[in-house]
Amino acid sequence: MLTDTTKDAIRAAYARLKDGLPGFRARASQGRMIAAVAKALATAGGVAVIEAPTGTGKSMAYLIAGMEVARFQKKKLLIATATVALQEQLVQRDIPLYLQLNGIEAKVALAKGRGRYLCPRNLRMAANSLNDSGQMGLAGFDADLTLWAKPPQPRDKQALGKLAAAFDDGEWNGDMDSAPDAVSDLLRPMITTSAGGCTNRKCGQFMACPFFTARRAVDDAEIIVANQDLVLADLTMPGEDEGWGGVILPRPDETLYIFDEGHHVPGKAIDRGAAEVYMTVTVRQLSRLGRQVHAAYSLTDKPSLGKLSLDQGDEKLQELSNALEELEKEIRLGWLPDPADSEPMYRGSLGQLAEPWVEHARALSIYTNEVQRWLIAVRRAVVEMTDGGPTQEALSRELGIALERIEKQARCWRAWSASDPDDAPPLARWVTLAGDQQLVCHASAVSAGGLLRSVLWGNASGVVLTSATLSAGGNFRGFADAIGLPDEAVTLSLPSPFDLPGQARLEVPAMRTLPDAREAHAEEISEWLADNLDWDAGNLVLFTSRAKLDRVLQKLPIAQVRKVRAQGSLGKSQLIAEHCADIEAGKGSTLFGLASFGEGLDLPGKLCETVVITQLPFAVPTDPVGATYAEWLESRGRNPFMEVSIPEATRLLTQYCGRLIRNETDRGRIVLLDRRIVTKRYGSGMLRALPPFRQIIERTA
Repeated sequence: MLTDTTKDAIRAAYARLKDGLPGFRARASQGRMIAAVAKALATAGGVAVIEAPTGTGKSMAYLIAGMEVARFQKKKLLIATATVALQEQLVQRDIPLYLQLNGIEAKVALAKGRGRYLCPRNLRMAANSLNDSGQMGLAGFDADLTLWAKPPQPRDKQALGKLAAAFDDGEWNGDMDSAPDAVSDLLRPMITTSAGGCTNRKCGQFMACPFFTARRAVDDAEIIVANQDLVLADLTMPGEDEGWGGVILPRPDETLYIFDEGHHVPGKAIDRGAAEVYMTVTVRQLSRLGRQVHAAYSLTDKPSLGKLSLDQGDEKLQELSNALEELEKEIRLGWLPDPADSEPMYRGSLGQLAEPWVEHARALSIYTNEVQRWLIAVRRAVVEMTDGGPTQEALSRELGIALERIEKQARCWRAWSASDPDDAPPLARWVTLAGDQQLVCHASAVSAGGLLRSVLWGNASGVVLTSATLSAGGNFRGFADAIGLPDEAVTLSLPSPFDLPGQARLEVPAMRTLPDAREAHAEEISEWLADNLDWDAGNLVLFTSRAKLDRVLQKLPIAQVRKVRAQGSLGKSQLIAEHCADIEAGKGSTLFGLASFGEGLDLPGKLCETVVITQLPFAVPTDPVGATYAEWLESRGRNPFMEVSIPEATRLLTQYCGRLIRNETDRGRIVLLDRRIVTKRYGSGMLRALPPFRQIIERTA
């Protein structure tokens, strides 16, 4: 539990923060958050979910409490964020400031996945593979071991030279986020690697490898900043003593976790277990794999690998390929997509698929596991060779990547053939038809609760999740269900430190149409914007679909269109930079954006004086994961709309409203162009759950 010594250390750290930060304002919410974080992390296996609105000072609150508890308990403090921007803010500003103010020396490390670092082996192979004609392969290579997916452009050759020179001269540490030259989408996967493509200590470049250099820094660090995807990936890896985690990052029982931007955790946890198989591409990849395996047998000069001769191995690959084609035939016989459907999908009701499909999946699961075991042995034989030259390196990489693909297939077939437990939501299982008419098989958990109960709650020394929006007006039930929150966990919703009634108003205009009348609603949105928006100011207009955004843009008068910067027309950072430049120059600018512009966007002061929300952000009803979960709730006599849809829409609506007031001096208005918040029974509850803005609801005629 929290000792008097730790409490005194926390109070002293907070006092130094007050004295050392120019313009510091004591905020009651920050003090309450410090106390809640400290209590949760000091309790063995403690868990807290803390909703802390913009302006609370979240990062300093959890640093003060988390660092002092971690030092007392001799644990690691791991801060997991969802965005690179927050990681950089923590590593470059907040953590150094905290350490400086408190006179503490502590090692800090930024942990990223392999794909965010240069692979020196792959850089060298890519550079060596270029020949005078600008074609692809290394000398003597089979086409299945080529590195370039298509002939390189001059800019790719130039970038390779710059990257190699900067790395060799010690001017660049290999972090791809700070690469000295632009890296194209073609080049990036060639000069990075995944876990499967990496040969670890067997690689000749191991000691110079940026990823392993960063790993060593993580091992020594007291404070680690990582992205949530990496943390969840580590937690779902089998660790020591039949536990989970501690493979890439410190062991969970030696770590205090802070998940900032915690509202992303449920979705990211679900994504960890999702699987999909593109049927035609997979068969084609197996054919290519067969030729790579032939090269492996030839290179190692062994009659058998993994207890299989080459002929027996070929037979295993053919069995798997045949089984894939048989399942595809079965699906096409049992499902006839509607030609009028732009995105055809078949979803198994309550996750249940036709029995013949399940039988084929069981066979595929067996065949895939057999190929997987054999391929592990084949790759090991190649990796453990001495002086195999560039062919060995390329084969090691390609076979490792193939193993990753096989594992993804295996996950899908396991999910398709598994039985669902009676007391938990089923897996979602569905099929889609891609644009090239290729069948794609999918599977996913519908709730993060099961996964997080297995790998996080009870395994970690302590966990805090925090964000500006985690509840629906202080009710945490929806979020708690989504993450399988333990019953003993603490939930806390802190009030905003701003004078929201005095600084902002929420307007609901007297719209004639509702969003379900798509064309008419788009027409009325464009009319309202043209007549009522201050086009000489800074504005943000949020949409729930690209189609409606485009339709409104088409209907706006050309004079207003010229002042709109629409998401997708340029990169997000460039759009925002141009918007800010125009506002600073005294010109008007209006951003049109989708959901990603409704979260995390910081436009203080005159950069955003009006936020327009075109409709309530309910989830897309065709989402197979959400639809399967809703069916399961209904099957148990529960109401998914009331339990899931409304709380999640309320949370998102609150998040969107949060784009307006970013500090004590901001003023402005939020305009909601969706009368359902007034006309539907659920609307009054959503209005009450929003922050306490002054509300102006126009009467309809």
